[in-house]
Amino acid sequence: MENTRVRRSTDDCAICLDDIQEKKTLKCSHSFCAACINSVFKLKPACPICNTYHGEYTGTQPEGSMTVTRSWQRLPGFEHCGSIVIQYSFPAGIQGPEHPNPGVRYGSTSRTGFLPANEEGEKVLKLLRKAFDRRLTFTIGQSVTTGLNNVITWNDIHHKTNRDGGPQCFGYPDPEYLFRVQEELRLKGVTQDD
Repeated sequence: MENTRVRRSTDDCAICLDDIQEKKTLKCSHSFCAACINSVFKLKPACPICNTYHGEYTGTQPEGSMTVTRSWQRLPGFEHCGSIVIQYSFPAGIQGPEHPNPGVRYGSTSRTGFLPANEEGEKVLKLLRKAFDRRLTFTIGQSVTTGLNNVITWNDIHHKTNRDGGPQCFGYPDPEYLFRVQEELRLKGVTQDD
């Protein structure tokens, strides 16, 4: 039996599925027709193949604060250093036009995150500050934990909210956490380079 499956050429645009016209290659190395990728970037400045952001992306996080303190308390897996404590705080407010239900109230909330006070932890802290300033760390929506709607929720940048208990309790030890969170930040366009 003859194989009738059509194979996509590497010279085809993944958006229009035709031969690439006026080739535009992104920093993630994926190439598209210039007109196709420019059209996609009007909606979201991210590669449609790998979701890497190109340019600066701003989220829908409500007004709030991010405060950083240092602690002598050590985190499991990082016994050689103290810890960085991040306190996020948000007052109650009313959803704006960028939120799912404009004009609807949302309640106040606070969250705490922990990082090791070492070189890698400091690097992640700078990236988390950049994400917070770009309004990417939180959003308003439905809570995965409680099922409540119109609440402030995490926005796919995971934090260690407990000092210990391991990954199943959102704590340490978790040897891959610092790598994973940097990858989550990269996917939102937050890197050391930008």
